[in-house]
Amino acid sequence: MSKRFSSILDELTNTSPNNRDAFVESRAMQVIASYNNLVKLITESYNEETADDLKKRLLLAIKNNDDQKFSRKIENIR
Repeated sequence: MSKRFSSILDELTNTSPNNRDAFVESRAMQVIASYNNLVKLITESYNEETADDLKKRLLLAIKNNDDQKFSRKIENIR
């Protein structure tokens, strides 16, 4: 396990519930903003059909915890 990841886990487990909630909320807001930026980039970079497929695969990859779902499509595009 990387030092950075273990530090985040230590921080989560060693903080009070209020701090932990704020930390989780902050990380969630960062992930959501990153997702929105990525969707915008996909929309601007690909034709409508490919962009729609990539956005669908991105959501499914997140939902099913399967990053390969998205990567396979990117590899096919290359």
